[in-house]
Amino acid sequence: MIRLFHVSKVYPPNAAALRDINLQIDKGEFVFLTGPSGAGKSTLLKLLFRQEEPSEGQILINGKSVTKLNNRGVARLRRQMGLVFQEFKFLPYMTALDNVALAALVVGAPRRESYTKGYRLLCDLGLKEKCNAKPLALSGGEQQRIAIARALINDPIVMLADEPTGNLDPASADETMHLLLRIQERGTTILIASHNHDLVQRYGTRIVSLRQGCLMDDAERARGEWAR
Repeated sequence: MIRLFHVSKVYPPNAAALRDINLQIDKGEFVFLTGPSGAGKSTLLKLLFRQEEPSEGQILINGKSVTKLNNRGVARLRRQMGLVFQEFKFLPYMTALDNVALAALVVGAPRRESYTKGYRLLCDLGLKEKCNAKPLALSGGEQQRIAIARALINDPIVMLADEPTGNLDPASADETMHLLLRIQERGTTILIASHNHDLVQRYGTRIVSLRQGCLMDDAERARGEWAR
């Protein structure tokens, strides 16, 4: 599903964000990407959805080279990905349903289909009564669920999440993690960048650790094993 071969990223003049990363993530895996601030977690995610390009190495997603894609190919790649970040970047003048449906409309889905699917996703995530609310008027946990619905509306094969629980209280963080696990059960590959040690302890089954741009560890464990 995701393959990185000797991937490095250097920002001018000579700041190495990633150094010689080799990594394989299979379809349907749930992977935590951990490490302190500045370890390279966010940079790695940006490389996967082509917000950035590697200085060296090769990245394959679903068998296709990300680094060789033209603009149309990049757009197609991003339609296969769900992105969830700390900053939700909602359009504040639009409702929750409008924000979710918009993600489908911009890739050419019919309006009726986009709104029908968006409504069903929000209902599935327990937000039936919030469809017509403005996102910024809702709680952090509710906003996170709207962001997840928006990420899911185009049926992504991969979901990338950068510190998705960073601004949430513990109860909302747990709720978000349970939602992501339900999404994984559908066959979606999920990669979460987080430095929340407690969250990783309780939910991590595969933990890829970065430090100063280098891959330091790649461990597979039973969920909750670290917590014991």
